Amino acid sequence: MAASCTQRPAFQSNSSEQNRFMEKLMAKILSFYDEQSLIDVTFKVSNPTAVVPAHRLILAAASPYFENLFKGEQGNSPVIEINDIDSDTFERLIIFCYTGEAIITVNNVGAMLKAALILQLEDVINNCADYLKTHINEHTWQAAYTLERETQCERLRQKLIEYEIKNFMEISRRDEFLNFDVEKLQCILESDNLNITREEDAYDAIKRWVNHDELARQEQLPILIACLRLPQFDADFLWTHIQPLPGCELLAFKAISWIREPAARTKINMRFTEPRATCEQTFLVICKSEMNYKLLQYNKVEDKWLEYASFEIDYIYYKTILMDNNLILIGGYKNGISSNIVRSWNIRYKTLQNLSAMNQARCGHCVVELDGKIYAIGGLEGKKVLKSVERYTPSDGWKFVSSLIFGRYGARAVTLNNKIYVLGGKNGNGDLKLVECYNPDLITWTSCADMTKCRVLPDVKVHNGHIYVLDTYSASVSQSVERYDPERNTWFKICCLNAEWARIAGMSLDNKLWFIGRPKSDDRSSVSVYDEDNDRWIKKCSLPNLTASLPYIVPVAFLSSK
Repeated sequence: MAASCTQRPAFQSNSSEQNRFMEKLMAKILSFYDEQSLIDVTFKVSNPTAVVPAHRLILAAASPYFENLFKGEQGNSPVIEINDIDSDTFERLIIFCYTGEAIITVNNVGAMLKAALILQLEDVINNCADYLKTHINEHTWQAAYTLERETQCERLRQKLIEYEIKNFMEISRRDEFLNFDVEKLQCILESDNLNITREEDAYDAIKRWVNHDELARQEQLPILIACLRLPQFDADFLWTHIQPLPGCELLAFKAISWIREPAARTKINMRFTEPRATCEQTFLVICKSEMNYKLLQYNKVEDKWLEYASFEIDYIYYKTILMDNNLILIGGYKNGISSNIVRSWNIRYKTLQNLSAMNQARCGHCVVELDGKIYAIGGLEGKKVLKSVERYTPSDGWKFVSSLIFGRYGARAVTLNNKIYVLGGKNGNGDLKLVECYNPDLITWTSCADMTKCRVLPDVKVHNGHIYVLDTYSASVSQSVERYDPERNTWFKICCLNAEWARIAGMSLDNKLWFIGRPKSDDRSSVSVYDEDNDRWIKKCSLPNLTASLPYIVPVAFLSSK
Protein backbone atom coordinates (compact mmCIF):
# COMPACT_ATOMS: atom_id res chain seq x y z
CA MET A 1 0.00 0.00 0.00
CA ALA A 2 1.35 3.43 -0.94
CA ALA A 3 2.14 5.79 1.91
CA SER A 4 -0.16 8.77 2.37
CA CYS A 5 1.48 11.97 1.12
CA THR A 6 0.07 13.81 4.11
CA GLN A 7 2.21 11.60 6.33
CA ARG A 8 5.46 12.28 4.51
CA PRO A 9 7.79 14.97 5.93
CA ALA A 10 9.43 15.47 2.50
CA PHE A 11 11.07 18.86 1.86
CA GLN A 12 10.10 20.27 5.27
CA SER A 13 13.76 20.86 6.07
CA ASN A 14 14.22 22.90 2.89
CA SER A 15 11.25 25.11 2.04
CA SER A 16 12.97 26.63 -1.02
CA GLU A 17 13.43 23.13 -2.46
CA GLN A 18 9.78 22.40 -1.83
CA ASN A 19 8.76 25.67 -3.51
CA ARG A 20 10.82 24.82 -6.58
CA PHE A 21 9.17 21.41 -6.77
CA MET A 22 5.69 22.90 -6.50
CA GLU A 23 6.48 25.51 -9.17
CA LYS A 24 7.68 22.82 -11.57
CA LEU A 25 4.64 20.69 -10.80
CA MET A 26 2.18 23.53 -11.44
CA ALA A 27 4.01 24.56 -14.62
CA LYS A 28 3.63 21.01 -15.92
CA ILE A 29 -0.05 20.88 -15.01
CA LEU A 30 -0.65 24.19 -16.81
CA SER A 31 1.15 22.89 -19.89
CA PHE A 32 -1.13 19.82 -19.86
CA TYR A 33 -4.12 22.18 -19.79
CA ASP A 34 -2.80 24.46 -22.55
CA GLU A 35 -1.96 21.48 -24.77
CA GLN A 36 -5.21 19.67 -23.79
CA SER A 37 -3.11 16.66 -22.89
CA LEU A 38 -4.38 13.84 -20.63
CA ILE A 39 -7.83 15.47 -20.57
CA ASP A 40 -10.36 13.20 -18.85
CA VAL A 41 -13.53 15.34 -18.78
CA THR A 42 -15.19 17.82 -21.16
CA PHE A 43 -17.91 20.31 -20.29
CA LYS A 44 -20.53 21.38 -22.80
CA VAL A 45 -21.61 24.88 -21.80
CA SER A 46 -24.44 26.93 -23.26
CA ASN A 47 -24.91 30.70 -23.87
CA PRO A 48 -23.08 30.58 -26.23
CA THR A 49 -22.35 26.90 -26.77
CA ALA A 50 -18.75 26.02 -26.00
CA VAL A 51 -16.66 23.00 -25.11
CA VAL A 52 -14.31 23.29 -22.12
CA PRO A 53 -11.82 20.44 -21.50
CA ALA A 54 -10.28 19.85 -18.06
CA HIS A 55 -8.72 17.38 -15.62
CA ARG A 56 -10.99 15.88 -12.96
CA LEU A 57 -8.30 15.71 -10.26
CA ILE A 58 -7.47 19.43 -10.52
CA LEU A 59 -11.11 20.55 -10.43
CA ALA A 60 -12.01 18.20 -7.57
CA ALA A 61 -9.07 19.54 -5.52
CA ALA A 62 -10.16 23.15 -6.17
CA SER A 63 -13.89 22.84 -5.52
CA PRO A 64 -16.24 20.70 -3.38
CA TYR A 65 -18.81 21.09 -6.16
CA PHE A 66 -16.61 19.26 -8.67
CA GLU A 67 -15.49 16.71 -6.08
CA ASN A 68 -19.10 15.74 -5.37
CA LEU A 69 -19.98 15.87 -9.08
CA PHE A 70 -17.24 13.44 -10.07
CA LYS A 71 -18.06 11.08 -7.23
CA GLY A 72 -21.69 10.89 -8.38
CA GLU A 73 -23.22 8.93 -11.23
CA GLN A 74 -23.27 11.91 -13.63
CA GLY A 75 -19.57 12.50 -13.03
CA ASN A 76 -18.59 9.28 -14.81
CA SER A 77 -19.67 10.68 -18.16
CA PRO A 78 -16.82 11.95 -20.39
CA VAL A 79 -19.01 14.93 -21.40
CA ILE A 80 -20.97 16.89 -18.79
CA GLU A 81 -23.48 19.60 -19.64
CA ILE A 82 -23.52 22.91 -17.73
CA ASN A 83 -26.67 24.96 -18.28
CA ASP A 84 -26.81 27.54 -15.48
CA ILE A 85 -23.49 29.37 -16.16
CA ASP A 86 -22.52 31.20 -19.35
CA SER A 87 -19.56 29.75 -21.23
CA ASP A 88 -17.22 32.75 -20.83
CA THR A 89 -17.66 32.87 -17.04
CA PHE A 90 -17.37 29.08 -16.72
CA GLU A 91 -14.12 29.00 -18.66
CA ARG A 92 -12.69 31.82 -16.52
CA LEU A 93 -13.46 29.82 -13.39
CA ILE A 94 -11.99 26.61 -14.80
CA ILE A 95 -8.77 28.54 -15.47
CA PHE A 96 -8.93 29.81 -11.87
CA CYS A 97 -8.92 26.19 -10.65
CA TYR A 98 -5.53 25.81 -12.36
CA THR A 99 -3.94 29.20 -11.68
CA GLY A 100 -5.65 30.63 -8.60
CA GLU A 101 -6.20 33.87 -10.53
CA ALA A 102 -9.43 35.35 -11.88
CA ILE A 103 -9.87 38.63 -13.74
CA ILE A 104 -12.77 40.48 -12.11
CA THR A 105 -14.21 43.64 -13.65
CA VAL A 106 -17.18 45.92 -13.06
CA ASN A 107 -18.95 44.26 -15.97
CA ASN A 108 -18.42 40.62 -14.98
CA VAL A 109 -18.37 40.67 -11.16
CA GLY A 110 -22.07 39.80 -10.86
CA ALA A 111 -21.84 36.78 -13.17
CA MET A 112 -18.56 35.68 -11.57
CA LEU A 113 -20.02 35.80 -8.06
CA LYS A 114 -23.17 33.88 -9.00
CA ALA A 115 -21.15 31.20 -10.80
CA ALA A 116 -18.57 30.95 -7.99
CA LEU A 117 -21.40 30.35 -5.53
CA ILE A 118 -22.70 27.50 -7.70
CA LEU A 119 -19.23 25.98 -8.12
CA GLN A 120 -18.36 26.56 -4.43
CA LEU A 121 -15.14 28.45 -5.20
CA GLU A 122 -14.66 30.27 -1.90
CA ASP A 123 -11.62 32.26 -2.99
CA VAL A 124 -13.44 33.66 -6.00
CA ILE A 125 -16.46 34.49 -3.84
CA ASN A 126 -14.18 36.39 -1.46
CA ASN A 127 -12.42 38.17 -4.33
CA CYS A 128 -15.73 39.25 -5.86
CA ALA A 129 -16.99 40.57 -2.51
CA ASP A 130 -13.72 42.44 -1.94
CA TYR A 131 -13.87 43.88 -5.46
CA LEU A 132 -17.42 45.13 -4.96
CA LYS A 133 -16.46 46.79 -1.69
CA THR A 134 -13.50 48.64 -3.20
CA HIS A 135 -15.32 49.56 -6.44
CA ILE A 136 -18.69 50.36 -4.94
CA ASN A 137 -18.96 53.73 -6.68
CA GLU A 138 -18.31 52.24 -10.11
CA HIS A 139 -20.75 49.39 -9.66
CA THR A 140 -23.37 51.63 -7.98
CA TRP A 141 -25.04 50.97 -4.69
CA GLN A 142 -28.30 49.75 -6.15
CA ALA A 143 -26.61 47.04 -8.21
CA ALA A 144 -24.49 45.88 -5.26
CA TYR A 145 -27.51 45.58 -2.97
CA THR A 146 -29.53 43.84 -5.71
CA LEU A 147 -26.72 41.30 -6.16
CA GLU A 148 -26.55 40.67 -2.42
CA ARG A 149 -30.33 40.09 -2.26
CA GLU A 150 -30.27 37.79 -5.32
CA THR A 151 -27.35 35.67 -4.18
CA GLN A 152 -27.84 35.81 -0.38
CA CYS A 153 -24.03 35.78 -0.29
CA GLU A 154 -22.91 36.10 3.32
CA ARG A 155 -19.42 37.27 2.37
CA LEU A 156 -20.84 40.09 0.23
CA ARG A 157 -23.25 41.04 3.01
CA GLN A 158 -20.35 41.32 5.45
CA LYS A 159 -18.31 43.44 3.02
CA LEU A 160 -21.23 45.80 2.42
CA ILE A 161 -21.70 46.19 6.18
CA GLU A 162 -17.97 46.96 6.55
CA TYR A 163 -18.30 49.66 3.90
CA GLU A 164 -21.45 51.04 5.53
CA ILE A 165 -19.71 51.23 8.90
CA LYS A 166 -16.72 53.06 7.41
CA ASN A 167 -18.87 55.46 5.33
CA PHE A 168 -21.85 55.74 7.67
CA MET A 169 -22.26 59.51 7.42
CA GLU A 170 -22.69 59.28 3.65
CA ILE A 171 -24.70 56.04 3.66
CA SER A 172 -27.19 57.23 6.27
CA ARG A 173 -28.23 60.10 3.97
CA ARG A 174 -29.02 57.81 1.02
CA ASP A 175 -32.50 56.55 0.20
CA GLU A 176 -31.23 52.95 0.26
CA PHE A 177 -30.47 53.40 3.97
CA LEU A 178 -34.19 53.81 4.66
CA ASN A 179 -34.80 50.26 3.35
CA PHE A 180 -32.29 48.56 5.68
CA ASP A 181 -33.90 45.90 7.86
CA VAL A 182 -33.61 46.34 11.60
CA GLU A 183 -31.13 43.46 12.02
CA LYS A 184 -28.70 45.02 9.58
CA LEU A 185 -29.02 48.49 11.11
CA GLN A 186 -28.50 47.03 14.57
CA CYS A 187 -25.32 45.27 13.41
CA ILE A 188 -23.98 48.54 12.01
CA LEU A 189 -24.85 50.63 15.08
CA GLU A 190 -23.26 48.13 17.46
CA SER A 191 -19.87 48.45 15.77
CA ASP A 192 -17.19 50.18 17.80
CA ASN A 193 -15.66 51.30 14.49
CA LEU A 194 -18.75 53.16 13.29
CA ASN A 195 -17.24 56.17 11.52
CA ILE A 196 -19.02 59.11 13.14
CA THR A 197 -17.60 62.23 14.73
CA ARG A 198 -20.11 62.30 17.61
CA GLU A 199 -22.73 59.94 19.02
CA GLU A 200 -25.51 62.33 17.99
CA ASP A 201 -24.80 61.36 14.36
CA ALA A 202 -25.93 57.79 15.05
CA TYR A 203 -29.01 59.04 16.93
CA ASP A 204 -29.98 61.28 13.99
CA ALA A 205 -29.67 58.34 11.60
CA ILE A 206 -31.95 56.19 13.77
CA LYS A 207 -34.58 58.93 13.84
CA ARG A 208 -34.45 59.30 10.06
CA TRP A 209 -34.85 55.54 9.57
CA VAL A 210 -37.78 55.30 12.01
CA ASN A 211 -39.58 58.35 10.61
CA HIS A 212 -39.57 56.75 7.14
CA ASP A 213 -42.23 54.29 8.38
CA GLU A 214 -43.02 55.43 11.90
CA LEU A 215 -46.02 53.21 12.63
CA ALA A 216 -44.23 50.00 11.67
CA ARG A 217 -40.79 50.88 13.05
CA GLN A 218 -41.49 52.65 16.32
CA GLU A 219 -41.42 49.37 18.22
CA GLN A 220 -37.82 48.85 17.03
CA LEU A 221 -36.62 52.02 18.78
CA PRO A 222 -35.50 50.37 22.07
CA ILE A 223 -33.39 47.83 20.13
CA LEU A 224 -31.61 50.54 18.14
CA ILE A 225 -31.27 53.12 20.92
CA ALA A 226 -29.63 50.44 23.09
CA CYS A 227 -26.84 50.28 20.46
CA LEU A 228 -25.86 53.89 21.17
CA ARG A 229 -23.12 54.85 23.62
CA LEU A 230 -25.70 56.56 25.82
CA PRO A 231 -23.31 57.75 28.58
CA GLN A 232 -21.57 59.87 25.92
CA PHE A 233 -24.64 62.14 25.77
CA ASP A 234 -25.17 64.73 28.48
CA ALA A 235 -28.07 64.34 30.91
CA ASP A 236 -30.13 67.11 29.29
CA PHE A 237 -29.96 65.38 25.91
CA LEU A 238 -31.01 62.07 27.46
CA TRP A 239 -33.98 63.70 29.21
CA THR A 240 -35.06 65.68 26.15
CA HIS A 241 -34.47 63.21 23.30
CA ILE A 242 -34.12 59.65 24.63
CA GLN A 243 -36.48 59.45 27.61
CA PRO A 244 -39.62 60.46 25.60
CA LEU A 245 -39.10 57.70 23.02
CA PRO A 246 -41.51 54.74 23.43
CA GLY A 247 -39.82 51.91 25.32
CA CYS A 248 -36.61 53.90 25.97
CA GLU A 249 -37.43 55.34 29.40
CA LEU A 250 -35.34 52.77 31.31
CA LEU A 251 -32.38 53.17 28.92
CA ALA A 252 -32.37 56.92 29.52
CA PHE A 253 -32.66 56.48 33.31
CA LYS A 254 -29.70 54.04 33.40
CA ALA A 255 -27.52 56.36 31.32
CA ILE A 256 -28.36 59.39 33.47
CA SER A 257 -27.58 57.39 36.61
CA TRP A 258 -24.27 56.29 35.07
CA ILE A 259 -23.32 59.90 34.42
CA ARG A 260 -24.45 61.36 37.75
CA GLU A 261 -23.61 58.50 40.13
CA PRO A 262 -20.16 57.07 39.34
CA ALA A 263 -20.10 55.08 42.57
CA ALA A 264 -23.18 53.13 41.46
CA ARG A 265 -21.88 52.10 38.04
CA THR A 266 -21.06 48.54 39.06
CA LYS A 267 -24.78 48.02 39.76
CA ILE A 268 -25.98 49.50 36.44
CA ASN A 269 -26.36 47.04 33.59
CA MET A 270 -25.51 48.83 30.35
CA ARG A 271 -24.29 47.31 27.08
CA PHE A 272 -22.04 50.16 25.96
CA THR A 273 -20.38 52.72 28.21
CA GLU A 274 -17.08 53.62 26.50
CA PRO A 275 -16.96 55.95 23.46
CA ARG A 276 -16.49 54.41 20.03
CA ALA A 277 -12.92 54.12 18.80
CA THR A 278 -13.69 56.49 15.92
CA CYS A 279 -15.31 59.23 17.99
CA GLU A 280 -13.70 62.24 19.58
CA GLN A 281 -10.32 62.09 17.88
CA THR A 282 -7.52 64.56 18.45
CA PHE A 283 -3.92 65.29 17.46
CA LEU A 284 -0.94 64.43 19.65
CA VAL A 285 2.38 65.95 18.63
CA ILE A 286 5.75 64.82 20.03
CA CYS A 287 8.12 67.77 20.28
CA LYS A 288 11.62 68.16 21.63
CA SER A 289 12.58 70.89 24.06
CA GLU A 290 16.28 70.64 25.00
CA MET A 291 16.66 67.10 26.44
CA ASN A 292 12.97 66.61 27.28
CA TYR A 293 10.15 65.47 25.05
CA LYS A 294 6.65 66.89 25.33
CA LEU A 295 3.31 65.74 23.97
CA LEU A 296 0.96 68.50 22.88
CA GLN A 297 -2.75 67.82 22.46
CA TYR A 298 -4.86 69.75 19.95
CA ASN A 299 -8.05 71.28 21.33
CA LYS A 300 -10.40 71.51 18.36
CA VAL A 301 -13.00 73.67 20.10
CA GLU A 302 -10.50 76.34 21.12
CA ASP A 303 -8.22 75.76 18.09
CA LYS A 304 -5.08 75.66 20.22
CA TRP A 305 -2.44 73.26 21.57
CA LEU A 306 -2.17 72.21 25.22
CA GLU A 307 0.61 70.25 26.93
CA TYR A 308 -0.58 66.72 27.69
CA ALA A 309 2.55 65.03 29.09
CA SER A 310 6.37 64.99 29.06
CA PHE A 311 9.03 62.30 29.31
CA GLU A 312 12.81 61.91 29.13
CA ILE A 313 14.72 59.73 26.68
CA ASP A 314 18.54 59.52 26.78
CA TYR A 315 18.99 58.68 23.09
CA ILE A 316 17.96 60.24 19.80
CA TYR A 317 16.77 59.45 16.27
CA TYR A 318 14.49 56.63 17.43
CA LYS A 319 11.43 55.88 15.30
CA THR A 320 7.95 55.96 16.79
CA ILE A 321 4.72 54.24 15.87
CA LEU A 322 1.28 54.40 17.45
CA MET A 323 -0.18 50.99 18.28
CA ASP A 324 -3.33 50.62 20.36
CA ASN A 325 -2.85 53.21 23.12
CA ASN A 326 0.94 53.02 23.14
CA LEU A 327 3.71 54.95 21.42
CA ILE A 328 6.39 52.41 20.48
CA LEU A 329 9.95 53.88 20.33
CA ILE A 330 12.16 51.70 18.11
CA GLY A 331 15.95 51.77 17.66
CA GLY A 332 17.88 55.03 17.54
CA TYR A 333 21.32 56.44 18.22
CA LYS A 334 23.31 56.98 21.43
CA ASN A 335 26.94 58.00 21.92
CA GLY A 336 27.73 57.39 18.24
CA ILE A 337 26.30 53.85 18.24
CA SER A 338 23.13 52.52 16.59
CA SER A 339 20.68 50.91 19.03
CA ASN A 340 18.30 47.95 18.93
CA ILE A 341 16.37 49.04 22.02
CA VAL A 342 12.54 49.11 21.89
CA ARG A 343 10.35 50.87 24.45
CA SER A 344 6.62 51.46 24.85
CA TRP A 345 5.06 54.64 26.29
CA ASN A 346 1.44 54.23 27.40
CA ILE A 347 -0.59 57.31 26.42
CA ARG A 348 -3.31 56.92 29.01
CA TYR A 349 -1.19 55.96 32.01
CA LYS A 350 1.95 57.87 30.94
CA THR A 351 4.30 54.98 31.76
CA LEU A 352 7.41 53.74 29.91
CA GLN A 353 8.47 50.09 29.67
CA ASN A 354 10.98 48.00 27.71
CA LEU A 355 9.92 45.57 24.98
CA SER A 356 11.96 42.86 23.24
CA ALA A 357 15.01 44.32 21.49
CA MET A 358 15.42 44.04 17.72
CA ASN A 359 17.81 41.46 16.29
CA GLN A 360 19.76 44.23 14.54
CA ALA A 361 20.66 47.71 15.73
CA ARG A 362 19.13 50.38 13.49
CA CYS A 363 19.27 54.12 13.01
CA GLY A 364 17.69 55.99 10.12
CA HIS A 365 15.28 53.11 9.55
CA CYS A 366 11.54 53.33 9.03
CA VAL A 367 8.77 51.60 10.94
CA VAL A 368 5.18 50.71 10.15
CA GLU A 369 2.34 48.64 11.62
CA LEU A 370 0.32 46.18 9.53
CA ASP A 371 -2.26 43.68 10.74
CA GLY A 372 -1.15 44.02 14.37
CA LYS A 373 2.53 43.50 13.51
CA ILE A 374 5.33 46.10 13.61
CA TYR A 375 7.94 46.16 10.83
CA ALA A 376 11.41 47.78 11.18
CA ILE A 377 12.80 48.38 7.71
CA GLY A 378 16.32 49.12 6.49
CA GLY A 379 18.35 51.91 8.11
CA LEU A 380 21.97 52.09 9.22
CA GLU A 381 24.02 49.92 11.54
CA GLY A 382 27.05 52.13 12.05
CA LYS A 383 27.95 53.03 8.45
CA LYS A 384 26.44 49.88 6.96
CA VAL A 385 23.31 50.45 4.84
CA LEU A 386 20.75 47.78 5.71
CA LYS A 387 18.41 45.83 3.43
CA SER A 388 17.13 43.68 6.28
CA VAL A 389 13.56 43.85 7.58
CA GLU A 390 12.28 42.42 10.83
CA ARG A 391 8.76 42.01 12.21
CA TYR A 392 7.52 42.21 15.81
CA THR A 393 4.60 40.47 17.47
CA PRO A 394 4.07 40.35 21.26
CA SER A 395 4.06 36.54 21.19
CA ASP A 396 7.16 35.94 19.01
CA GLY A 397 9.21 39.11 19.48
CA TRP A 398 11.34 40.22 16.51
CA LYS A 399 11.94 37.91 13.53
CA PHE A 400 13.59 38.63 10.16
CA VAL A 401 11.38 38.59 7.05
CA SER A 402 12.16 39.19 3.36
CA SER A 403 14.77 41.89 2.77
CA LEU A 404 14.33 45.05 0.69
CA ILE A 405 15.31 45.01 -2.97
CA PHE A 406 17.43 48.13 -2.34
CA GLY A 407 19.07 48.84 1.01
CA ARG A 408 18.31 52.37 2.20
CA TYR A 409 18.13 54.74 5.15
CA GLY A 410 16.23 57.98 5.62
CA ALA A 411 13.21 56.46 3.87
CA ARG A 412 9.55 56.44 4.94
CA ALA A 413 6.99 53.63 5.01
CA VAL A 414 3.18 53.50 4.98
CA THR A 415 0.52 50.82 4.60
CA LEU A 416 -2.20 50.78 1.96
CA ASN A 417 -4.49 47.95 0.78
CA ASN A 418 -2.82 45.52 3.20
CA LYS A 419 0.63 46.20 1.73
CA ILE A 420 3.69 48.14 2.88
CA TYR A 421 5.19 50.87 0.69
CA VAL A 422 8.74 52.18 1.30
CA LEU A 423 9.58 55.49 -0.37
CA GLY A 424 12.79 57.41 -1.02
CA GLY A 425 15.76 57.64 1.33
CA LYS A 426 19.38 57.22 0.32
CA ASN A 427 22.12 54.61 0.03
CA GLY A 428 25.74 54.47 -1.10
CA ASN A 429 24.73 55.70 -4.56
CA GLY A 430 23.03 58.86 -3.28
CA ASP A 431 19.45 60.09 -2.83
CA LEU A 432 16.65 57.84 -4.02
CA LYS A 433 13.28 58.22 -5.69
CA LEU A 434 12.78 54.46 -5.64
CA VAL A 435 9.57 52.96 -4.26
CA GLU A 436 9.00 49.32 -3.38
CA CYS A 437 6.04 47.39 -2.02
CA TYR A 438 5.82 44.43 0.37
CA ASN A 439 3.00 41.90 0.10
CA PRO A 440 2.78 39.95 3.39
CA ASP A 441 0.73 37.18 1.74
CA LEU A 442 3.40 36.51 -0.90
CA ILE A 443 6.28 37.50 1.45
CA THR A 444 7.93 39.43 -1.38
CA TRP A 445 9.02 42.97 -2.26
CA THR A 446 8.30 44.38 -5.72
CA SER A 447 9.39 47.65 -7.37
CA CYS A 448 6.79 50.37 -8.02
CA ALA A 449 6.87 53.49 -10.19
CA ASP A 450 9.55 55.96 -9.08
CA MET A 451 8.58 59.27 -7.49
CA THR A 452 9.05 62.34 -9.70
CA LYS A 453 12.10 63.40 -7.65
CA CYS A 454 14.53 62.01 -5.09
CA ARG A 455 13.35 62.49 -1.50
CA VAL A 456 15.26 61.88 1.73
CA LEU A 457 13.32 61.76 5.00
CA PRO A 458 10.10 62.56 3.15
CA ASP A 459 6.84 62.86 5.01
CA VAL A 460 4.28 60.41 3.76
CA LYS A 461 0.61 59.80 4.48
CA VAL A 462 -2.18 57.63 3.09
CA HIS A 463 -5.42 59.48 2.41
CA ASN A 464 -8.50 58.34 0.47
CA GLY A 465 -6.72 55.44 -1.21
CA HIS A 466 -3.66 57.44 -2.32
CA ILE A 467 -0.16 58.07 -0.91
CA TYR A 468 0.87 61.72 -0.41
CA VAL A 469 4.55 62.60 -0.09
CA LEU A 470 6.64 65.75 0.34
CA ASP A 471 10.12 66.62 1.55
CA THR A 472 10.62 67.27 5.25
CA TYR A 473 12.95 70.14 4.33
CA SER A 474 13.01 72.30 1.22
CA ALA A 475 15.40 74.98 0.00
CA SER A 476 12.57 76.62 -1.94
CA VAL A 477 9.68 78.65 -0.58
CA SER A 478 7.09 76.06 -1.62
CA GLN A 479 6.97 72.39 -0.77
CA SER A 480 6.74 69.93 -3.69
CA VAL A 481 3.85 67.54 -3.03
CA GLU A 482 2.94 64.49 -5.10
CA ARG A 483 0.33 61.74 -4.89
CA TYR A 484 0.59 58.04 -5.78
CA ASP A 485 -2.28 56.03 -7.29
CA PRO A 486 -1.62 52.34 -6.46
CA GLU A 487 -4.18 51.04 -8.99
CA ARG A 488 -2.50 52.85 -11.91
CA ASN A 489 1.02 52.73 -10.40
CA THR A 490 1.51 56.41 -11.25
CA TRP A 491 2.56 59.63 -9.49
CA PHE A 492 0.82 62.98 -9.91
CA LYS A 493 1.96 66.40 -8.68
CA ILE A 494 -0.54 68.45 -6.67
CA CYS A 495 -0.67 72.01 -5.32
CA CYS A 496 2.58 73.02 -3.55
CA LEU A 497 2.60 73.76 0.17
CA ASN A 498 3.97 77.19 1.13
CA ALA A 499 6.29 76.12 3.94
CA GLU A 500 10.02 75.75 4.51
CA TRP A 501 9.43 72.35 6.06
CA ALA A 502 6.39 70.28 6.82
CA ARG A 503 5.21 67.10 8.42
CA ILE A 504 2.06 65.30 7.40
CA ALA A 505 -0.18 64.98 10.42
CA GLY A 506 -2.71 62.67 8.79
CA MET A 507 -6.46 62.68 8.40
CA SER A 508 -8.34 65.07 10.64
CA LEU A 509 -11.61 64.63 12.40
CA ASP A 510 -13.25 65.87 9.20
CA ASN A 511 -11.44 63.39 6.92
CA LYS A 512 -9.01 66.03 5.69
CA LEU A 513 -5.26 65.84 5.16
CA TRP A 514 -3.40 68.07 7.63
CA PHE A 515 0.20 69.32 7.38
CA ILE A 516 2.24 70.88 10.14
CA GLY A 517 4.93 73.18 8.74
CA ARG A 518 6.86 76.39 9.26
CA PRO A 519 6.79 79.25 6.72
CA LYS A 520 10.15 80.99 6.26
CA SER A 521 8.73 84.29 7.46
CA ASP A 522 7.39 82.91 10.75
CA ASP A 523 8.95 81.47 13.88
CA ARG A 524 5.85 79.44 14.66
CA SER A 525 4.71 76.20 13.06
CA SER A 526 1.58 76.66 10.99
CA VAL A 527 -1.07 73.99 10.43
CA SER A 528 -2.60 73.67 6.96
CA VAL A 529 -5.50 71.55 5.71
CA TYR A 530 -5.67 70.29 2.13
CA ASP A 531 -8.88 71.14 0.25
CA GLU A 532 -8.88 68.23 -2.18
CA ASP A 533 -11.86 69.45 -4.23
CA ASN A 534 -10.22 72.81 -5.00
CA ASP A 535 -6.54 71.68 -4.84
CA ARG A 536 -5.50 74.31 -2.30
CA TRP A 537 -4.26 74.62 1.29
CA ILE A 538 -6.22 76.30 4.09
CA LYS A 539 -4.26 77.67 7.07
CA LYS A 540 -5.42 76.69 10.56
CA CYS A 541 -3.98 77.10 14.06
CA SER A 542 -0.26 77.41 14.97
CA LEU A 543 2.16 75.47 17.14
CA PRO A 544 4.95 76.93 19.27
CA ASN A 545 8.41 77.00 17.71
CA LEU A 546 9.52 73.34 17.72
CA THR A 547 12.85 71.70 16.97
CA ALA A 548 11.08 68.45 16.07
CA SER A 549 7.56 67.14 15.89
CA LEU A 550 5.83 63.88 15.05
CA PRO A 551 2.03 64.05 14.78
CA TYR A 552 -0.46 61.29 15.54
CA ILE A 553 -4.22 61.07 15.56
CA VAL A 554 -5.66 59.31 18.61
CA PRO A 555 -9.13 58.84 20.09
CA VAL A 556 -9.74 61.15 23.03
CA ALA A 557 -10.68 58.00 24.94
CA PHE A 558 -6.96 57.04 24.85
CA LEU A 559 -6.05 60.08 26.92
CA SER A 560 -5.93 60.34 30.68
CA SER A 561 -8.58 62.62 32.19
CA LYS A 562 -6.15 63.69 34.90
